Amino acid sequence: QVQLVESGGGLVQPGGSLRLSCAASGINFSIYTMGWYRQAPGKQRELVAVITGGGSSSTNYADSVKGRFTISRDNAKNTVYLQMNTLKPEDTAVYYCNSRLFSRSYWGQGTQVTVSS
Repeated sequence: QVQLVESGGGLVQPGGSLRLSCAASGINFSIYTMGWYRQAPGKQRELVAVITGGGSSSTNYADSVKGRFTISRDNAKNTVYLQMNTLKPEDTAVYYCNSRLFSRSYWGQGTQVTVSS
């Protein structure tokens, strides 16, 4: 059974930082592409950042988070991280972890991030 469990969300002031974690089980984690997506109220889910597997660890980011967010992975811990700095109110959303390999795609339950003063 595949499980992706996100943690690290919460309430933070504008300009603050948070680090999200996603612990995976039930998959060969190191070969999966891992991604973070977010969905704000009334909006479609959008890609935030992605990191490839198989030893390459190439990354890609949405333009809106480039230079502020960093995605990384620890294959020994089956965990992917999203370091979020200089947070803005428009970053407020539910953040979801995704694992993908060819046609296989799995989602976590999401963690709420609220940026507000």
